Amino acid sequence: MESTRVIADDGAALHVRTCGGGADVLVLSGGPGCVHYLADQDLAPSGVRCWFPDPRGVGASDGGPHDMARAIADLEAVRSAIGLGCWIVLGHSWGSDLAVRYALDHPSSVRGVVGVAGHGLHRDCEWSAAYEAGKAVETPVEIDFVPQVHAALWGSFKDWIHEPPLWRRLADSSVPMTFVAAGEDIRPDWPLRQLAALLPAGRLEVVEGVGHDFWSANPDTWRDVCTRAVASIASREHARPS
Repeated sequence: MESTRVIADDGAALHVRTCGGGADVLVLSGGPGCVHYLADQDLAPSGVRCWFPDPRGVGASDGGPHDMARAIADLEAVRSAIGLGCWIVLGHSWGSDLAVRYALDHPSSVRGVVGVAGHGLHRDCEWSAAYEAGKAVETPVEIDFVPQVHAALWGSFKDWIHEPPLWRRLADSSVPMTFVAAGEDIRPDWPLRQLAALLPAGRLEVVEGVGHDFWSANPDTWRDVCTRAVASIASREHARPS
C-alpha cells in the first residue's frame, strides 16, 4: 500500500493510500466521519487500482468538521492531483450516499458508482424504526470516528436530500449506478430499490446471507462482489456529458 498527500484548494493536506493496478477506483468508507476501514489490500477489488482518501479531519488528513460540498470538493482535488480524467466510485454505507452525490455534482468525473449497503436518500420514520428495532440482533463492528465530523456531514446530508431538484437530477443522470443490498442487513433496502428503479442506468443486486458490515465478517464475499460490480462498470464506455 502506497501513500501520498494531496493539497486541497483551501490548503488542507489530505492523506491518500493506493494499491493495485488497472482501472482507477475511488473507495469511500462509511460513517460519516469514520476512519477508512476499507483501506486494506485484502478487501480491495482485484484487477483495478484503488484510491483510499482519509476524509478531511479524520485519520491522517488535515481539517475538521465540514459539509458534503466540501467533501466532494476534496474528492475532486484528489482526482485532479493524481491526474485522472474520471474514475469509478465504490462506497459502503455513508460512502454509497456520498458517491451518489459526487456522480450528480460531477458526472464527467465519475465513470460509474457501486454503492454497497447504503442508507439511501431519505429520512424516513419507518425505516429508522426498523433499524432501531434490529440493533439488538446486529453484531456491531467497532470503528473509530470523529464525532464532530460525523455531526456536520450528517446535518449537511439532511439539507441535501431536501433540495427540490434532487429527484429530477437523479432521474436525468446517465451515470451507471449499481446498488448492492446485504440480505441480512437490519437496514431496510427499499431506498436502494427505489434509486435503482429511478436512475436510467441503475441496477440492484442483493447478496444473501450477509449483514451490513460484510466487509468485516465475510471479506472474501465482499471482495468478490465488489470485483464483479466494478468490472461490469469498467467494461462500459464512459460517455462524458456535453
